[in-house]
Amino acid sequence: MENNQYAFDEDNAVKFIRAELPQSVSDKYEDDDILCVVDIIWDYYEKKGFLSLNDMETEEEQLDVDDLTKYVKKEIKNDKELIIDPKDVELLVKAELDYEESLEDFI
Repeated sequence: MENNQYAFDEDNAVKFIRAELPQSVSDKYEDDDILCVVDIIWDYYEKKGFLSLNDMETEEEQLDVDDLTKYVKKEIKNDKELIIDPKDVELLVKAELDYEESLEDFI
């Protein structure tokens, strides 16, 4: 049986992201808000082809964090229900990327 202890988990992602954020930023958002940002990040990966097996080895080299952050900001702005301060987006994106990297340490 495969050990999924280090597989991507939304609940663990939210906990990790909250721990990475300054308390003042973490307190502003519900778990669902953070999950929406995570979903937007994964939508970006899908649009850029990062989720295909062919790109897995070069994914890290190709990821443009500035482009990802701009994409997340644009998607949040277009979402009339999701209210996230644009100043917090970079912190949220960085925290989510740190969570992903923490999982890679165990692969």
